[in-house]
Order: sequence, then C-alpha cells, then structure tokens
Amino acid sequence: MANLKVTLVKSTIGALKDQQATVKALGLHKLNHTVIKPDNACIRGMIFKVKHLVKVEEADA
Repeated sequence: MANLKVTLVKSTIGALKDQQATVKALGLHKLNHTVIKPDNACIRGMIFKVKHLVKVEEADA
C-alpha cells in the first residue's frame, strides 16, 4: 500500500477551528513537521480539508 508524506508548510493561527483540529489529527505539530500516512480515502479527505496549509508527496517506503 502506498504512503503519503504530509508536511505542514503554513501556520494554523488564522485557520478555522475545524481545520486546526484536522492538522492536529494528522499528527502535525510545528511548521515544516512531516508525517508519513497511509494513502486511503480517510486521510485524503483530511488532506483535502487543509490543502492550503500542507504539502503532500508520495513516500518511497
């Protein structure tokens, strides 16, 4: 199964509360923090909700 590398590239300070909660649920804490998540519909939906705050790449592993 493929993995996605998600990086927080924009601050959540001005974002809506539900968007801040989504970033936290993805496991992102600080700016430029990166996490590896499985590529599934649930994660893709979360990424779509905060697509203006994160950068997404395909992970090699």
